[in-house]
Amino acid sequence: MARIAGVTIPAEKQVQVGLTYIYGIGPHHAIEILTAAGVEPTTRVKDLTESEEQRLRETIDANYTVEGDLQRIVTNNIKRLKDVGAYRGLRHKAGLPVHGQRTRTNARTRKGKGVAVGGTQKKAASKT
Repeated sequence: MARIAGVTIPAEKQVQVGLTYIYGIGPHHAIEILTAAGVEPTTRVKDLTESEEQRLRETIDANYTVEGDLQRIVTNNIKRLKDVGAYRGLRHKAGLPVHGQRTRTNARTRKGKGVAVGGTQKKAASKT
């Protein structure tokens, strides 16, 4: 199992897929990294040589912001939006969609589980 940027890459995956387990590296960046490092994309992670692993580490460290550093940058950007009072910051504070999506329906990922309001329970029989 290779360890790159503090993440253990699954040994059975192809390198181009395994690199996407690192926060901040998607499929496109993974292919760019492999080209720059001179590693065959379809190689399994367990079959990488030590020199290939080292070249991958060096390429990622030199050219990409990943994992903790990237998460810190993103968190600081959101915090700045909140402090400034920008509309996007207010949406982050309220836990609502930030990029203009509708909220009348859907948006459950941001808003959480739906809570029914009134009219759903049967009325209790009243004494007359």
